[in-house]
Amino acid sequence: MPPRASDTIFAVASGPPPAAIAVVRLSGARAFVIAEHLAGPLPPPRRASLRALRDAAGALLDRALLLVFPGPRSASGEDLVELHLHGGRAVVAAVSAALTAAGARLAEPGEFTRRALLNGRIDLAEAEGLGDLLMAETEAARRAALAAAEGVVSRRVRDWTARLVNASALVEAVLDFSDEGDVAAPPATLPVELAALGAEMAAVLAAPPVERLRDGVRVVLAGPPNAGKSTLFNALAGREAAIVSPIAGTTRDRIEAPIVRDGIAYLLIDTAGLAEATDDPIEAIGIARARAAAAQADILLWLDDMPPPPGALWLYPRADARPPVVGDRLALSARTGAGLDALWAALAERAAALLPRADQLALNARQRALVCEAADAIAAAATETDLILVAEQCRLARRALDAVTGAAGTEAMLDALFSRFCIGK
Repeated sequence: MPPRASDTIFAVASGPPPAAIAVVRLSGARAFVIAEHLAGPLPPPRRASLRALRDAAGALLDRALLLVFPGPRSASGEDLVELHLHGGRAVVAAVSAALTAAGARLAEPGEFTRRALLNGRIDLAEAEGLGDLLMAETEAARRAALAAAEGVVSRRVRDWTARLVNASALVEAVLDFSDEGDVAAPPATLPVELAALGAEMAAVLAAPPVERLRDGVRVVLAGPPNAGKSTLFNALAGREAAIVSPIAGTTRDRIEAPIVRDGIAYLLIDTAGLAEATDDPIEAIGIARARAAAAQADILLWLDDMPPPPGALWLYPRADARPPVVGDRLALSARTGAGLDALWAALAERAAALLPRADQLALNARQRALVCEAADAIAAAATETDLILVAEQCRLARRALDAVTGAAGTEAMLDALFSRFCIGK
């Protein structure tokens, strides 16, 4: 059964106990009434006051700081109370039981943020930024997520929408009131303005997606059997993630190891040795998967004496046990560590071109699809001569942009988003 918006909800917003302090949030139409059941008369809004919390029988539960935030000027957009408790498990459990007995229920994952969205405190793009912020593991991911949560994406989309609304109004006025003398035709510059708007969207779409910051740059090691891929993979990962053996064909399947180095997230992928032909059906599957991984790589590390595919980093592995390298190859030895710093420097240089810059607007996959849809509609409107079709394309573009900020969202999409949140959010 879906959660009811009329319920008063509560949850620990400061992480699971035990802790020095546990912050319990209570939000909903009866938040103040329920808080009074436990704490007596409430303090003035936004003023922390020490209160004795008691259950229905009058037994002391804890002495806590209490703050009240009347809606709609609260985090959730409705009446909200914060209880700053001592953070022991027993204290939190006792207060939670008292809140339940008084008529509140435990919040579901993301329910506080969902209410903030439904009550107009934030929009969908800001909520997505908050979700990414909760999962950020690198400094770059934190900055991008915080920017989205603070409304960078939303402000740009609102600007695009406002310009599109102005263009649409000019066209709609001609269509609806063309028989009235005081309604002029759309300005001759309208197609140019629409084209400029579409080009601005296209420039944002050309920037790397924000998911790269979270999922990591895909670095695939490829080459023939027994070329030293797994040894190098372990050296880069900093642990024995893959089995290393002098027996050719030890690695049969792709092995993945996420790693963060110098603030950049990488996904290292070791693969089976590439061979022209094999009679082993299992090895054949491994080779097929290796080729697929190489094709999907953001950065391909090529450990073979044969020339690499275009764009790959050509490595000269086991350089400590081989003649000096000839040609444009990066010599290294996973056993001694020689050349690994140079390899990491090359990886960082390439990764920088694949990741959003700090000053770039970074969109997630959902937002990119919608902005792309809007840009396509605007491009069609800019070249159309029939005003009815211009108006329709502008309407389609506005609908796509509205979906970015949630003005045209769906329940299924919201369910998927907020299921990623913790209960306290």
